[in-house]
Amino acid sequence: MLVAQINPVAFKLFGLEIRWYALIIVFGIIVAGWLATRESKKMGYQEDDIVDFMLWALPLSILGARLYYVIFEWSYYSQHPTEILNIRNGGLAIYGGLLTGALVTYFFTRKRYYSIWKFLDVATPGVIIAQAIGRWGNFANHEAYGGETTRTFLEKLRLPSFIIDNMKIDGLYRQPTFLYESSWNVIGFILLLILRRQNFLRQGEIFLTYVMWYSFGRFFVEGMRTDSLYLFGNIRVSQALSAVLFILAIITMIYRRKVVKPPLYNIRGVR
Repeated sequence: MLVAQINPVAFKLFGLEIRWYALIIVFGIIVAGWLATRESKKMGYQEDDIVDFMLWALPLSILGARLYYVIFEWSYYSQHPTEILNIRNGGLAIYGGLLTGALVTYFFTRKRYYSIWKFLDVATPGVIIAQAIGRWGNFANHEAYGGETTRTFLEKLRLPSFIIDNMKIDGLYRQPTFLYESSWNVIGFILLLILRRQNFLRQGEIFLTYVMWYSFGRFFVEGMRTDSLYLFGNIRVSQALSAVLFILAIITMIYRRKVVKPPLYNIRGVR
């Protein structure tokens, strides 16, 4: 059977290879920025607020995503230091980018005297759909896949042939874990769009719901992957962090509901 593999290189520009990975990541960022800009107007922010935030958050989050990856692959990069800044073939850890983005959000909102919880609620729907889009960059790069499976199994999932064909890596069919996580994030995105129009949510709970949803799904998908970063032994970094974030998000939501009692939302923002 002829297997059609996607070329990771989309095209060449002045001799420089432009990869699908980069194009897809950029597209996800554009979508996230557009959604955040639309949502910000409903929440009383100016469009410039989102633009100013992204000018800081994007480069620092990419740096954080790379640093996170390099730290947990230090045994390799300590021997190949010239590869540390080479991200053209992947090597960006989502959790590193998210944690850095959260840190940037803290300082940005503090400087402008904004509520960090409200600002995170504005950004969250765009972030999760950008993550869903970004996983297709892994697909184009032939990475972030799971263990060995069969073509028959993939066909039973009713996947299109171009996905099945590209899941044949190094002569073996692999679990499309990129697709599992991307699909989970799309469902989460739809859930957040529904929830943000409900009057029972309090400030910060769109973000906390996102943390619970994403970390729950990531915990199980990560367990299927073959390229995980490890803390020690068989403890995967992303699974451990997912479990911690899931629990913290639940505790934080309960505490804020019972003690802090932040403002309720309505469809136009905060009452």
